[in-house]
Amino acid sequence: MSARVLIVDDDRAVRDALGQTLELEGVVPIRAGSFIEAKDHIGTAFDGVVLSDIRMPGRDGFHLLDHVRGIDPELPVILLTGEGDIPMAVKAMERGAFDFLEKPCAPDALLAVLRRALTTRGLVMENRALKAEVESGDAAARMLFGTSEKAEALRRRARAAAKADVELLVSGPHGAGISKVAEVVHLLSPRRTRPFVKRQGAGLDRESLRRALDDAGQGSFFLDKIEALDEALQYELADRLEGAVSARLIAGSCEDLAARVDEGRFLADLYYRLDVMPLRIPALAERPEDIPVLFRHYVAQAAEQAGLEVPHISQELLARLMARDWPGNARALMSEAMRFVLGMDEGGAAEPSGDDGGLGLSERMAQVERSLLADALSRSGGQASRAAKALKLPRKTFYDKLARHGLKPEGFRKGG
Repeated sequence: MSARVLIVDDDRAVRDALGQTLELEGVVPIRAGSFIEAKDHIGTAFDGVVLSDIRMPGRDGFHLLDHVRGIDPELPVILLTGEGDIPMAVKAMERGAFDFLEKPCAPDALLAVLRRALTTRGLVMENRALKAEVESGDAAARMLFGTSEKAEALRRRARAAAKADVELLVSGPHGAGISKVAEVVHLLSPRRTRPFVKRQGAGLDRESLRRALDDAGQGSFFLDKIEALDEALQYELADRLEGAVSARLIAGSCEDLAARVDEGRFLADLYYRLDVMPLRIPALAERPEDIPVLFRHYVAQAAEQAGLEVPHISQELLARLMARDWPGNARALMSEAMRFVLGMDEGGAAEPSGDDGGLGLSERMAQVERSLLADALSRSGGQASRAAKALKLPRKTFYDKLARHGLKPEGFRKGG
């Protein structure tokens, strides 16, 4: 163990004895003789646990427990009781104490309880740090999931596009999340406090186009399926962009607009304005290692919407999901997650499709293996021993597989 324990006891000899026991185990003891001395160490940022006597002059262990619970209910408090104080200790457990120990307590019993408490506190602090990182991060970090290089490259391009503040084309295969990426760009841009207006190209007329641009004001106008605009509206939009339009145009398309220009089916002037800052979303088939991350996110999201518990997701299921081509991309994976949460998928829907994309069995198995390794490293924060244990692999075998696939644990650590 390597952590901190706040020892609160009015008996100096007891404090010193407990402190020495903890120091031998690599734990940093913080000694306090009273509630008054202890309270300044207690806060939501305290990454240790509290070990306190119940009977103390003035404000006792119950007062200390209530004080801790009021500041941070997830900060473990372990109470030390005398021989006749067991009923009091049980009452303290009902009021939120983590555990209690009878004095004098054997070092092994003390350390066993402290290990559990410190592990619990460590997980709380880790979860809080991750939540704070996500909440304080930019929209790309909060909304665009994935650990692959392609996913990271997408986040980098979204940030760059937001700063450029010029007309933008977001493209990608069907179901890839074009609208979501467009919104991320808006949220990252200086226009984030202005409106984000969305319209579909199909069925849009001149008056609707004018009104949408006016509604966007100095914000962003996202025009999805821009290729569906009729020729007259393409000219209208190009003319307006040449004029005094305040809104930034972000266009979306699943089509090859360059090919449409060559075929005379899309206005060249409009296309070249958009092509200044193209932003393409990679298909799931191009980044299978992101499927576990995305699927877990969609499962959690679906469970919350349905008011159900998040079901266990096995490695076997993830392997089957990663073996699929996912022509419907994120949208199809989202639907799969909902079926999984509702218990409507007995496994058949997760079978690979008939289209293997030209890959043989060995190549597809290697792709799945690499994805599982990357997912385990990501979930363990780059800690190889934890990742190997999660995959039930001997350490040497695990490292051999990492070397074979060119994966390095340090690349999955925070800041790595």
